[in-house]
Amino acid sequence: MGDLSREELISLARTQAERIAAQDVRIAELTAANEALAARLARLEHLLSRNSSNSSSPPSKDDDPGRTPPAVRKKRDTPAGTRGKQRGAPGSNLAWSDAPDQRRDRFPEGVCGCGAQLTHARDLGVVDRYQQVEVPLMTATLTQYDQHAVRCGCGTLHTAARPQGAGAGPVGYGPNPQAWAVYLMVVHFIPVQRCVRMLQSLTGATPSPGFVHGMLSRAAALTSEVDKRIRTLITLAYAVCCDETPLRVGPKEPKPGRKKADKYLLVACTQWWTHYQVGDRDLATFTAFVVKDLTASVVVHDRYQNYDSAGLGTLVHQLCCAHLLRDLDGAAEVYPDAVWPKRISDAPRALIHETNVAREQNRPGIDPQVKAKLLYNLHHGVLVGL
Repeated sequence: MGDLSREELISLARTQAERIAAQDVRIAELTAANEALAARLARLEHLLSRNSSNSSSPPSKDDDPGRTPPAVRKKRDTPAGTRGKQRGAPGSNLAWSDAPDQRRDRFPEGVCGCGAQLTHARDLGVVDRYQQVEVPLMTATLTQYDQHAVRCGCGTLHTAARPQGAGAGPVGYGPNPQAWAVYLMVVHFIPVQRCVRMLQSLTGATPSPGFVHGMLSRAAALTSEVDKRIRTLITLAYAVCCDETPLRVGPKEPKPGRKKADKYLLVACTQWWTHYQVGDRDLATFTAFVVKDLTASVVVHDRYQNYDSAGLGTLVHQLCCAHLLRDLDGAAEVYPDAVWPKRISDAPRALIHETNVAREQNRPGIDPQVKAKLLYNLHHGVLVGL
């Protein structure tokens, strides 16, 4: 350095200053890129941590590669070693009946140690009582109905009608096996082949798979008027819960532009009524669904975008409480030191519990003081969170 001239030192200082300035720019660029990558990584980690317990993600996605499975929830505060129902849940047991369907007296049988027959022993009365609930053995029976024709004195001919549920052929199944087939398939989602085997095992009847499967369309035709009435009753309800779920029905090959051939079952239900609609998860199906007629109700649903479509009219929405509670569980994981996620989630859980208790006790609503306290906790928890 001592051999450099003044001009060379000035030139070197300028070069170093330019290099430092360029390095500052590069450092700033790398810092920004690093922050962007860190934010992106945090976002990806957050998305991978989402599951059915802390978001609206379905349980079927919990096993996806890289996904964090739901945390094992702590058991409820119950004494160690206790079994049975949860605390606060309504109990159920086989209760004693004062009006049994049958009464049977039972006496000791056999021979006494002295050699005398117990059938000749003196009756001392009833010393023990026991009631047993039994289901009679079901066996399919074949009944032949001979329809007669009669002629009135006026000359008019009258022919007896076939029994209820009879088809056009000479042999068929009655209303009970038909109802069993529909019940097993619709209520318990039992496949057709297994339904046939169950009917055969339980009753001895051997319906064909075609007959069992055909009962779905027959039952649908018979319940069409009932379905219209249920749809009308649902439109009169104050609150209606709506949801949609995929079904493996319809063609095997998907329509052009679709990945799957699955149909969707749309459900609108109240405490008493349930209306179903099978279709696609598109706006055309939603428009044909009952939801567009719920303009005077509170529509409770998930975040699927079609519920918010302007084509359904002006609706009053409420996000499903299960989704809200999952969101709050997710917030508790993101903010582990914060109190407000638990404070907020405790309030709707308590409100739901108090509502169920009031309903069981035939009260018109929740106690006003309890309701006010829970709403206070809810509102102030939201304010803290915001």
